[in-house]
Amino acid sequence: MVEAGFSLFETAIGCCSLAFGPDGLLGVQLPDASPAALRRRMKRLFPHLSEQSPTPAAEAAIVAIRALLAGEKRDLAEIRLDMRGIPEFNAAVYAIARSIPPGDTLTYGEVASRLDQPGAAQAVGQALGQNPFTIVVPCHRVLAANGRTGGFSAYGGTETKMRMLRIEGAPAAAQLSLFGD
Repeated sequence: MVEAGFSLFETAIGCCSLAFGPDGLLGVQLPDASPAALRRRMKRLFPHLSEQSPTPAAEAAIVAIRALLAGEKRDLAEIRLDMRGIPEFNAAVYAIARSIPPGDTLTYGEVASRLDQPGAAQAVGQALGQNPFTIVVPCHRVLAANGRTGGFSAYGGTETKMRMLRIEGAPAAAQLSLFGD
């Protein structure tokens, strides 16, 4: 059985993908303009991997991601991530983001405060912008101050972020501003 590769899979918001290895997920990508564009992105991000059938652990992650994107309250905490090569600060930010339950949000400043670095809101945003595990590390649940969405590096940008928050039933989703990020 192949222990590393990437797979594309359909969800309620479109075709997503994940890269997997023996030590956990290497990356997760939300939909792109088309499955072909997503496949090209995966080959660019993970040139050492080929498209494969998912391992049992990767298949379990796919099932959980599909459920979350279909509106089930899933935190995806059971999904193992291969964090090798992730800077220590980013890993700390990702751990806090993973602790945010579906339907809840924090601001970049609140994440920085939880890191005991209250002035690091911008660095938190930069770390989340580099998140290779989109949705499993739920960067969409971290917002800017003053009711603004903040950025979102996945295809579709802040519209995708707001869509995911609405799927999760986040009360903040109805009040968010797309402008002035």
